[in-house]
Amino acid sequence: MLRMSEERRANQSLTLRLEGRLVGPWVDELRQICEPLLADETKLALDLAEVSFADEGGAALLKSLERRGTKLSKPSPFLSEQLKASAAPAAR
Repeated sequence: MLRMSEERRANQSLTLRLEGRLVGPWVDELRQICEPLLADETKLALDLAEVSFADEGGAALLKSLERRGTKLSKPSPFLSEQLKASAAPAAR
C-alpha cells in the first residue's frame, strides 16, 4: 500500500509525501499523478522519507522522474541503494 499526500506552495511547486511501498499498481498510480504535473511544468518534489521499499518498476519510475527534474528528498539508505541499482547498467 502507498499513501500520498500533497503540499502546494505559492511558487507553483508541489511536494508529494509518499508513505509505504512503491510496488505494483502503486507505480502506475504515481505515474498517472506525476505526468500531468510535469506536463504543466509544476516544480515537483517527492518526499520519500516514509517509503520503505520500491520494486524494480517503482525505482525505475523514481529515477525517470528525477531525470525530468523532480526532486527526490529524504530517501532512506535502503531506498537510496535501490535507486543507485536502478540507474546502473545491467550486468552481462
